[in-house]
Amino acid sequence: MDDQNKNLILATALSFLVILGWFWFFPPPEPVAEQPTAVAEQTGTVPSAPATPAEQIVEATPEAARVTIDTPKLQGSISMLGARIDDLWLKSYRETLDPTSPLVRLLSPVGKPNAYYALYGWAPSGDLNFEDVPGANTEWSVVGNTTLTIESPVTLRWENTKGLTFTRMISVDDHYMFSIKDQVTNAASAPVTLAAFGVVARHGQPVGLQNFYVLHEGVVGRTDGKLEELKYKKLVDLPVVEREQAQAEVVEAKTDGWIGFTDKYWMTTLIPEQGKPFTSVIKYAANLGGTAIYQTEIRQPAITVAAGASAETTSQLFAGAKEWETIRNYEKAGIPGFIDSIDWGWFFFLTKPIFWLLHNLHAVIGNMGLAIIALTLVLKALVLPLAYKSYVSMARMKELQPEIEALKERSGDDKQKMQKEMMQLYKEKKVNPAAGCLPMLIQIPIFFSLYKVIFVTLELRQAPFFGWLRDLSAPDPSSIFNLFGLLPWGAPDHGTLVATLFIGILPILLGISMWVQQKLNPAPTDPAQQMIFAWMPWVFMFMLGSFASGLVLYWITNNTITFTQQYLIMRSHGHKPDVFGNIMSTFRKKKAPEIKAKK
Repeated sequence: MDDQNKNLILATALSFLVILGWFWFFPPPEPVAEQPTAVAEQTGTVPSAPATPAEQIVEATPEAARVTIDTPKLQGSISMLGARIDDLWLKSYRETLDPTSPLVRLLSPVGKPNAYYALYGWAPSGDLNFEDVPGANTEWSVVGNTTLTIESPVTLRWENTKGLTFTRMISVDDHYMFSIKDQVTNAASAPVTLAAFGVVARHGQPVGLQNFYVLHEGVVGRTDGKLEELKYKKLVDLPVVEREQAQAEVVEAKTDGWIGFTDKYWMTTLIPEQGKPFTSVIKYAANLGGTAIYQTEIRQPAITVAAGASAETTSQLFAGAKEWETIRNYEKAGIPGFIDSIDWGWFFFLTKPIFWLLHNLHAVIGNMGLAIIALTLVLKALVLPLAYKSYVSMARMKELQPEIEALKERSGDDKQKMQKEMMQLYKEKKVNPAAGCLPMLIQIPIFFSLYKVIFVTLELRQAPFFGWLRDLSAPDPSSIFNLFGLLPWGAPDHGTLVATLFIGILPILLGISMWVQQKLNPAPTDPAQQMIFAWMPWVFMFMLGSFASGLVLYWITNNTITFTQQYLIMRSHGHKPDVFGNIMSTFRKKKAPEIKAKK
C-alpha cells in the first residue's frame, strides 16, 4: 500500500472516530418541556423552619408597589415587597432572529412560572428577631426618585419598632451590574448585632435547559480562587446540613469570590465586597407542591452597631448577558476570576486565546463569518512550520515510492524483512512515515476548542454571515428538501431525521472540499481503500450537517487552505498533482479485471 495513502487513511479514520465519539459523548440536546407552575410558584412557599432570613423566601405574594428599572441595557422593576429585583428584561437581545420577537427575560417574580429573583436583607442576632430586620416580606417605601437609571439611584427605607432604621440605596451601571448599599441606624439605647445577606433563588429548572455535557448550566461560583460548577441535577445530591435545615453546601471564604446561576448566555451572580471574608451557600429543597427550589447565598460577617451609631455594607449583583468584554472589564475592575463565569471547558488554554483572537478579528472586520475565515488563516499560519515539515515528508515519501516497490519485490513474502528494510530506508532518507498525521492531530483539539467557542459564547449567538446564514451558532438553515428555498415549503426542523438527510449548502460544500482534497493523489489500487476514500467525504458531510454553521465554515476554509498548501509544497518538490485527471478518473467506467486462462 502507498505509505502516503496509509497516512491519509489513518488521519481520516482518526478524525472519523473523533466525530463518532463526539456524537456519543455530546449528543444533540433534547427539547425540554416547560416547567409547570407549581404551588410554590403561586404562593411562594418554601421549606419550613428556616435557619436564617435568607430562607424566608416570600410566604405570600400580594401586589406591591414597584420601582421602574430603565437603562440602555435593562428594563423591568423592583418590588417593594422585600425589595426584590425580580422583573428584568435584556434590551439588546431577543428570543429569536425575528426583530418583533420578545426581549429575553432574565428574572421573573414569584407567582409567575419559573420564578427567578434576587433579594437582600439582614439576619438578626442577640435580642433581635426576624420581625425586627428587613427580609423577603418587608414592605419598603421609596424615598424620592421612583425610577432606577444609570444616572439616578433609588433609595428605600424601612423602620422597625425598636429604633432601627434601614436604608437601601440601589444603583446600576450602563451594563448589568447593580450596586446595593445597605445602612442601619441604631436610635435605640443598646447595641444591636446583625448580618447582611444576599440571595438568588430559582423556582424549578429554567425553561430550555439543555442538559448538554459540553455546556454548563446551573450554579457557578468562586471562593478564594477556586472555581465551582454544579449542574441542577447535582444539587439534589447535596448533603443535608442540620443547621440549614436543607440540603446545602456551605463554604467559608477568606478573601474573594462570587456565586450565582448561569444559563448558556445569561447569568445572575451575587458579588460581596472583595478582600473580606464571607460565607457562600448553595441550597436545594422541594416544597409541598414538589417544585425544586434552587438557591445561592452570600452571607457577610455579623456587625455590632452601637447605640446612636450607624453601619453599612455594600455588595453587587450581576444580572445580564455574559458578554466577554463586559465581564472582562468587571474582572479588571476588581472581581477576581469573573471571566471564568463563561464556560471555557477543559481546553480553556485553547478556547480563551482562540476566542480572544476571534473577538478582535470581528472588531476589525465587522462580520463574524469573515472573522472565522480570518481566524482559520491565522491558525493555519501558526502551525505552518509543522504542517510544512509534514507535507514535505509526504512528498518525499512519494519520491521514494519506486524504491519502496522495488524493496517489496525483493522481500517477497518475508514481511518482517520488508518492514526492517523500509524502516532503514526511511532512516537513511530522513523521512517520517507518520508525519502525515501530525496536521490532523493538531487540528482535532483546535476543532473541539472552536466548537466550544461557537457553542457557548454569546458573541456567536445570532451572528450573521451573508445571505441565508443569519446565525452562525445554528446549523445551516437551507435544505435540499425545498431546493434551498426555491420550492414553496419550509425546511425540516433541525434535530429530525429528515433534516439530517436533507442537508444545507454549507455541509455540501464541506463534502466537496474534502473530496477535492483527496484528489491531490491518485486513488489507491486496493478496492477496500478505494471504498473508504469514496465514502468518507460524504459521510462527514452528513455527520457535520447538524453542527453550527460557523464551525462548518471553519472546516471548509481549513480544507481549502490545506489543499492549497499541499499543492504548492508538492509542486516545489517536483511533483505536479494531476488534480483534474484524478477527478475525471473517478467518473470513468472501470474495466472488468481480466481472467487468465489456466495452462
